[in-house]
Amino acid sequence: MTGDLFTLELTFVGLLLLVSVVAMIVHRIRIPYTVALVLVGLALSFQKGIHFELTPELILSLFLPPLVFEAALHIDYRIFRKIVTPVLLLAVFGVLIAVVVISGLLTATGMMDWRTSLVFASLIAATDPVAVVSLFKVLGAPKRLATLVESESLFNDATTIVVFHIVVGALTMGGAKLQLDWLQAAEQFALVAAGGVVVGILAGLVANLIFAHVNDHLIEITLSTIAVYGTYLLAEQFHLSGVLAVVLTGMIIGNRSSRNMSPTTRMMLMNFWEYIAFLANSLIFILIGMQVVLPHIGDNSYLLFGLVVVIVLISRAITVYGLSFVSRLLGNRVQYAYQHVMFWGGLRGAVSLALALSIGRTFPHRDLILTLTFVVVFFTLLVQATTISPLLRKLGLVGLSDTERAYEFLHGRLLASWAAYAKLKREYEDGALDPAAWNAVKEELSERIQALNLQLSDFAEANPELISGITAATRREALHIQRASIIDMQREGVLSDEVARGLIAEIDESIDALIQPHSLAAEAVDQAASPQAA
Repeated sequence: MTGDLFTLELTFVGLLLLVSVVAMIVHRIRIPYTVALVLVGLALSFQKGIHFELTPELILSLFLPPLVFEAALHIDYRIFRKIVTPVLLLAVFGVLIAVVVISGLLTATGMMDWRTSLVFASLIAATDPVAVVSLFKVLGAPKRLATLVESESLFNDATTIVVFHIVVGALTMGGAKLQLDWLQAAEQFALVAAGGVVVGILAGLVANLIFAHVNDHLIEITLSTIAVYGTYLLAEQFHLSGVLAVVLTGMIIGNRSSRNMSPTTRMMLMNFWEYIAFLANSLIFILIGMQVVLPHIGDNSYLLFGLVVVIVLISRAITVYGLSFVSRLLGNRVQYAYQHVMFWGGLRGAVSLALALSIGRTFPHRDLILTLTFVVVFFTLLVQATTISPLLRKLGLVGLSDTERAYEFLHGRLLASWAAYAKLKREYEDGALDPAAWNAVKEELSERIQALNLQLSDFAEANPELISGITAATRREALHIQRASIIDMQREGVLSDEVARGLIAEIDESIDALIQPHSLAAEAVDQAASPQAA
C-alpha cells in the first residue's frame, strides 16, 4: 500500500514538473500550450513503465467541474445577454444537427453501421475550445467573440452529455433497434437541463448570500470549492445536468463577486481558480497524449480516419453558418468573421474523450469509437488549434490598428518620460543626484513631456472616436474604484448596509449607462471595419 502511494505521488509530481517545463518552453515557441502537452504525452505513451489511466470519472467528476466553473466566472452577463440567441441555438440545436449529420453521413459511407455512427456522433458533438480561448487572451481578440465561443462550449458540453446518455441508453435497451420515444426523450432532455439550471441558480444565490457576510479570503475560496463540487454532485445525484448547474453557479458568482467580496478576495478567488483550471487542463491534455492507442489501423483505416475528420468539419460548418443565419433572422446577428473563427475553432477534447471512455467494454465496436475520437481530437488540436492564430489575423480580429498603434507609441513615450522625471527627482531630493546634472536633465525631460503632451492633444482632436473609447474606459475604472471603496467602508462599518446598497445601485446604473452605448458603438465599428461583414 505504501509503495503504491509513493508511486502515485512520484508520478503526480513528475507530471507537474513536466507541465511546468512545457509551459516555460511554449512561451518561446509559437504553438498552443495544450498542443505541446498532447505531443509530450504522445511521446510518453511509447515509454515502457509509464502508465496513468485516464478514466471518464476522473475527467467528468474531478477535472470538468473546476474547468467549467473557472470559464463561467469570466462570462460577463452584459455581453452574454446580447449573444444568448446564437449561444443557445448552437448549444442545443447545433448539437442535435451535428449528431444527425455525422451519424447520417458516416452510415452512408458504408464503413460504419448506424449504431456505431450514432454513438460516435453523439459524443463528438462537444466542443472544447480551450486552446483557442487561451489564444484569444494572448492575441487580444474581441471580448464578444471570446464570450460567444466560450459560452457555446459550456452549454454545448452539457447538451452533448445529456444526448449521449439518452442515445446509449436507448441502444442498450433496444439492442439491434433504437428503442427511443422521441417525445419522452425531449421531455427527459428538458427536465435534465432545466433541473440543472435551477440547481445552479439556487447554489449561486446561496453562495453569494454567504459571501456577503464573510470577510476572509481563505474561507470564501473554500466555500467556492464546496459550491463547485457540491453543486455538480447534487445535480448528478438527482440525474440532472451537473455541468449546467456549475455553469450557472459560476456565472452568478462571477458577475456578483464585485458586490459581495472585497477587491482583494475577488482577485485571490480568480487567481485560485485560474491556477486550478491550468492544472486540470494541463493534466488532461498530457494524459490524452498518453492514452493514444490505434488498434484499428488496416487497409481502410486511414481512409476512414480522413472521412471522419471531413464529416465532423462538414457538420460544424452546417451548424455554425446555418444557425448563425437563423440567429440573424431572429434579430441577433453574428459577424461573418466571427462565424469563420467559430467554425475552425470548434475543437474537440476532454468531454468527447471522457464520454468515449465511459462506453461499456462489451458495447459493440467500442475500440473503434475510441480510436476515431482520438483521431478527431488530435486533428483539431494539431491542425485547427495551430492555425487559428493566422486566421484571426487574416480576418483582422486581432492586433492593433494603425491609429491604436500610433496612440500607444505616443502614450508609451510620455509615460516613460514621466517615470524617468519622477525617479530622478526623488534621487535629487534624497541628495543622490548632482544638482547640475539634475537641472540639465530636468530641462530636457520637461521639454520632451511638454512636446509629447502637445502631440497627444493634436492626436485626440484628429481621432475623437479612439479617445472617446479610452475616456469611457477610464470613467468605468473610476466608477469601479468608487464601488470597491464603498464595499470596503461597508465591511468596516463606516457605512450602513442600507446606505451602501443605495450607493452601489447608483454606481451600477452609471456603469450600465457607460457600457451599453460604448459596447454598441464598438460593435458597430468592428462590423463596419470587418471585410467579411454583411
